[in-house]
Amino acid sequence: MTSSTATADVLLTGGSGQVGTEIRRQAPVTMNIVAPSSAAMSLGDPDAILAMVTSRPWAAVINCGAYTAVDRAESEVVEAWRANALGPAALAQATAAAQTPLIHVSTDYVFDGSRPGAYRESDPVAPLGVYGGSKEAGEQAVRTGNRRHLILRTAWVVSPHGSNFIKTMLRLAQTRPEVRVVDDQRGCPTSAADIAATLLKITGRMIAEPSAPTGTYHFVNAGEATWCELARAVFEMAQARGAPAPRLEAITTAEFPTPARRPANSRLDTAKLQADYGIEPRPWRAAVEDIVEALLPAAQEQGL
Repeated sequence: MTSSTATADVLLTGGSGQVGTEIRRQAPVTMNIVAPSSAAMSLGDPDAILAMVTSRPWAAVINCGAYTAVDRAESEVVEAWRANALGPAALAQATAAAQTPLIHVSTDYVFDGSRPGAYRESDPVAPLGVYGGSKEAGEQAVRTGNRRHLILRTAWVVSPHGSNFIKTMLRLAQTRPEVRVVDDQRGCPTSAADIAATLLKITGRMIAEPSAPTGTYHFVNAGEATWCELARAVFEMAQARGAPAPRLEAITTAEFPTPARRPANSRLDTAKLQADYGIEPRPWRAAVEDIVEALLPAAQEQGL
């Protein structure tokens, strides 16, 4: 970009996902977000990635695309690694050759959850399963493949779009008198809208400033909760708006076995992002309230 008033062409992968949907919705008029379908550019197809990245002079590339089926990844190892590791590697190589900054979304699942406090960017990674392992490999590919990169780890993504925990809880509330939810995994519920706003701010600065900070960062909404505490907040907010609220039973991870192991602690420290980019996350309850407010008409009139 040669002018701060020019429109920047930004390539977005995963444009139909929770965060991608919000990026397309929130993008400023100074950014032309181009979000090809997975058929047009699959993260598992390095040739398609190279063709797309070289198709025009992109101002930046945001990679929100990923294989996110955490449990299914345990039996679909190749598919998970193709999208989460090979895809970012191809993006890093192509964007580096084009001298284009690459902004890459990653996950709390790169950690094993054994740390007592919130994870910092410098803490050692130790993924527990295929999904986390493939995402950690994708980080390494981006980190080593393109010097002008920014990796943004986030966690517990929720929104009015796609499939997520809040939508599941509101749907279950329509038909079940009691819902059992895990109460020994702790993390930071995070709005896809807030992640998108953060990514757009980072992208804008990386386009405008060649010396903008790069590296690995964490972004989650402020505060913490267990899944059960999040469910309780959702049901309370829903009940205040006239929706049904089932009884809530707190259970342990052992009582709800899944193919993939989850980190018991998914809390992420956001101080580095606040210091370098001036982004201060809002409390997760405020973010969740916005999502419940957006979903309830659909929940009451059509069902989730």
